Amino acid sequence: MSSSVSRIAISVCAAGAALLLVSPAMAQRDEATTYQPDEASLSRHSEVPEWFRDAKLGIYVHWGVYSVPADRDEWYPRWMHFREYASRPEIEAVYQRHVERYGPPEEFGYHDFVPMFTAENFDADEWADLFVAAGAKFAGLVAEHHDGFAMWDSAVTPWNAADKGPERDVVGELYEAYRERGLKVMGSFHHARNLQRYSDLTAEESNALLAGEDRWIFSDSHYPWIPGQPPTSDDPELRLLYGNVPESEWLEEIWYAKLTEFIDSYHPDLIYFDSWLDTIPQSYRDRFAAYYFNAARERGQDVMVTHKQEDLPLTWSVEDFEKGRMDRLTDQVWMTDDTISDGSWCYTEDLGVKPLTRVLHDFIDSVSKNGQLLLNVSPMADGTIPDNQRAVLNDLGHWMDRNGEAIYETRPWRVYGEGPTKLSGSGHFLDAVSYTAGDIRFTTKGSDTLYVIALGEPDGDTLTVKSLASDLTLYEDEIASISLVGGGEVNGWERGTEGLVIPVGDDARGQPALVWKIVRAVPEE
Repeated sequence: MSSSVSRIAISVCAAGAALLLVSPAMAQRDEATTYQPDEASLSRHSEVPEWFRDAKLGIYVHWGVYSVPADRDEWYPRWMHFREYASRPEIEAVYQRHVERYGPPEEFGYHDFVPMFTAENFDADEWADLFVAAGAKFAGLVAEHHDGFAMWDSAVTPWNAADKGPERDVVGELYEAYRERGLKVMGSFHHARNLQRYSDLTAEESNALLAGEDRWIFSDSHYPWIPGQPPTSDDPELRLLYGNVPESEWLEEIWYAKLTEFIDSYHPDLIYFDSWLDTIPQSYRDRFAAYYFNAARERGQDVMVTHKQEDLPLTWSVEDFEKGRMDRLTDQVWMTDDTISDGSWCYTEDLGVKPLTRVLHDFIDSVSKNGQLLLNVSPMADGTIPDNQRAVLNDLGHWMDRNGEAIYETRPWRVYGEGPTKLSGSGHFLDAVSYTAGDIRFTTKGSDTLYVIALGEPDGDTLTVKSLASDLTLYEDEIASISLVGGGEVNGWERGTEGLVIPVGDDARGQPALVWKIVRAVPEE
């Protein structure tokens, strides 16, 4: 008997024995606790674990083969193929620079960057220490971007970090380091757009589309279908990187198989999906969720999923806003993913960073509205995190060390805040705003503590909090005490119909955001 036949026979015998041992009542209980691939069943899963609501801050990285050219952004693997691109000269410039530096894509393809991605300075423990010092409570990385290169030790694809490039299990090393420091772990998946969806076009048809206004037909596929270039190669190995695979095979043996392999190997606490998930049939999205939730249930693990568009139901997933957030307090928990840089998500040669005030104020604003922040960091190809990014992370950590009690394990108040500065709306890619000390945000902890957070340093000797006016019903309790978090008790405060007036002493100077803790008086029985 062959080994495969033996395994089948053993499995059948085991299944038969199990059927003899399981009573109808036990079978019903098991079915009731096992998730099925449909929304009615999946919605029994709690979409927001308490650890996520308490954590508030996560950090992840965009780091991969695209970090090697370090040009424009993490979409370099796409832009490098466009000789012409209607109304986008900056994209054509990427192609021209590629040709000048490496040669035309026909001679030097994206896959030729893989051996150059050596990650010689990558140190998982050092990254983990930096992220913990910055205040993160969960951490991760882009497990796979649109480019088809997996950052884990994969048997599904030869294009993975353990077998090529660094020849290290990047995910495995990071997750071990993260978990040793008590962090929850996450992985983001962007591979829904890796599939080549327009492989029936001729070179003439492709170039005509690229030169015209119909070029957006390629928007669902990361690599453009331009015959003669590597993404259209029939080479068995290259096809797996460039997504040049029949859709039915790709869905089952690549998109779905990578997710289940990742779940089984690394047990992530959070799986994040980028856009274009609507290109994946609903049946596959549901199968993924059922597999993930059942695997977590068996381990006693509280897991969650995030999404960006209306491609997963809010009954079992959390909505994420890319470089955006809500302009109001919401009942449902949400997340924003934003980057520490002022440009690309991945490292580029000219990458700048946002000032601490921008990162911190946007973060506080999100928390006050029932949001959480996933902050992106952009390492260099060799694994070095640049000093300007480290400086912002260190400063963020210093603020959190002093004021974190007003962030961690808190919940929103009756209103998120007050002040003159308003967002342009809710959603993705919002315009930046500059907050002032008059912009105040609130968080709460337990039934007796309210935190007042001023997004700047007041010009005068006092801060007036209008929402806490004595004639409003927002805060009907008597105040027992007010203290500056990280400082001492505040004396001389006054509460009247104009608001709560808090003295601002010398110990409240020099901070990017000030936090006061207000404790309510407990009525005597």
